[in-house]
Formats: sequence, structure tokens, C-alpha cells
Amino acid sequence: MSFLPTGTVYGVLLNFRAEAEALAPQMHAPPYKAPPKAPVLYVKTANTWTPGGGAIALPAEVPEVEIGATIAMVIGEAGAVAGHVLMNDLSVPHASFFRPPVRYKCLDGFLGIGPALRTGGDAEGFALEVRINGERRHAADFSQLVRSPAQLLADVGEFMTLRPGDVLMLGCNAGRPLARAGDRIEIVAPGFETLSNTLVAEAA
Repeated sequence: MSFLPTGTVYGVLLNFRAEAEALAPQMHAPPYKAPPKAPVLYVKTANTWTPGGGAIALPAEVPEVEIGATIAMVIGEAGAVAGHVLMNDLSVPHASFFRPPVRYKCLDGFLGIGPALRTGGDAEGFALEVRINGERRHAADFSQLVRSPAQLLADVGEFMTLRPGDVLMLGCNAGRPLARAGDRIEIVAPGFETLSNTLVAEAA
């Protein structure tokens, strides 16, 4: 049986050093004029969830999507990490990063979820790559996080409570590739079952 969350799924922005460094000049522009002090979170609502192996439909007005490959922590009892899962956090390309707009990130089916929970292992030692139609297009090394998994959990815990079954992504690396209807997306990571999703054109 494929893994599906039983709680709320949260994404996090600006948690890879390369992305934070690339966007640093914009962080000092109005209206905020400074980098965020706390993790920047957003919710991937239940309508976005697509199990591994499932097809993800792109509306006609969305010719391409950004592939946000990541690994997420699944929260267990007493706030401990019960395991990790691969995720394909799709988004319509957009410029906002302080307040991710729901209309770009929460379209139906826009979160591919890995087929199985991995227990054990140190998330800082994880790495993944994205293959589009079999071609390697992107990679992420989770030793390059701004906030380590433990620090991310602690910082999020300063302003909200994560409950058993909730899922917290670790962030997506800079240079996320684009894909179109007809493309097959594979997220591959040592120790994880491969997450595969195919993009299709939404039926008229």
C-alpha cells in the first residue's frame, strides 16, 4: 500500500544555501527589507496529493511546472521523526518567495508523494536527483541546508505544534527544472523507493 500523509503537509522555502544566497539581494528590498528570521512555511493541501506512480494533470493555462524535489520528515509521537519520504512539490513558476501564493502551489494533484516511508538514516546525509524522461536534470545534497533537520524542527516548534502524522519538507534546492505534459518525472535517492509521476494534459 502506498504511503499517504495522515496529517498536514508543510513545505519550507529558502532552506538550501544556494537558493538563499541567490535570492539574498531580493530579501533586502521592500516591503520586508531583511531576510526572514523564522522558517517560511506553506501548506500543500490534501487536494494536491498524488501517490507515487500516479498521473498529474496540468491545466491548459499551465504549460509548464517547476519540479520541487525534496525529502520530508514524517512526525511521530512526542514530536519525534517517524521516518522520511520523497516528495515532488510541483509549482507554477512564480517570483514570490516570502508568501507563496496558494494559486501557484496548491493546484489539484500538485504534490507527488513517495511510495514508501523510510525509517532510520540521517537526513543530513541524504541526496537525491531528478530525472525527466530518463535524463538527469537536477540534484540536491541535504548536507547543504540552511537549517539542519533538527534545527528546522526546533525553529518551527517555536511558533507552532507539529502533530503525529504531519509532514515537514526539508526544502528544495536552487535550479529546479521545468517539465511539461507528457514528461515522466523520477525522483531517485539512495535508500528510498523511486518516486515516479507522469504529467498529462488536463482533459477539456
